[in-house]
Amino acid sequence: MRIVVLGGTGQVGRKVVDSLERRAQAVVVASRASGVDARTGQGLDAALEFADAVIDVTNAPDVSSRAARGFFEDTTAHLLAAEQKAGVKHHVVLSIVGADHTGEEGYFAAKGIQERAVRSGPTPFSILRSTQFYDFARRIAEWNTTDDTVHLPAKPVQPVAASDVAEQLVQLAMSAPLAGAVDMGGPEQMSLPEFVHRVLRVDNDPRYVVADDDITPVGFNISGDLLLPHPPSVQAVTTLDSWVRAENRSKVARGR
Repeated sequence: MRIVVLGGTGQVGRKVVDSLERRAQAVVVASRASGVDARTGQGLDAALEFADAVIDVTNAPDVSSRAARGFFEDTTAHLLAAEQKAGVKHHVVLSIVGADHTGEEGYFAAKGIQERAVRSGPTPFSILRSTQFYDFARRIAEWNTTDDTVHLPAKPVQPVAASDVAEQLVQLAMSAPLAGAVDMGGPEQMSLPEFVHRVLRVDNDPRYVVADDDITPVGFNISGDLLLPHPPSVQAVTTLDSWVRAENRSKVARGR
């Protein structure tokens, strides 16, 4: 198969490309570095030539509601048009658990708009909705820190390793299109404060993490248990402790 990875130099994209190369698949890495700008459509026609499938793991550089919405509207429109011209048989896109249950504002809602565009497009598709990646806890902490304390509501989460998500995206791309969506989460459920606290410990980060149900956290415009995967769903295998050990080994290897 010839598979184009849009956003192939990003956090998940690199892992997707590595997985495809291990499977000896023909891979085209489509990113600004390779002359492809999906926001404008530049380079897409050439990148998608002879492609069997496309995996879209692009991410909006600005997570504010209006900017993210504009980014996903533009990139998806250009990508679907280029796929139709090239005769692409399968469009696989990475989304977020809960994106289909939001209102009109926030990053989750912007991903929901992307999903709807893919569903109404001409290319057979599969949507993978992932829970929060383990290392995303650092950004959650950055967004929600006041002085030396991170305030987060005790929402249930089921975070996942980005490498597991990448493997699932590849499996989807090499299978028949779902014509629908599937959720994916990690093997453990925990509270949002516990999740962030455990990751900050990896960095020896001295900030306190406290449960505060009276605040609305930055980056999460949905409530209740909508951050958890719902059927049909796939459960990843890498635990948070396993990921932490790998992170620590990586730091030792880098001499940190």
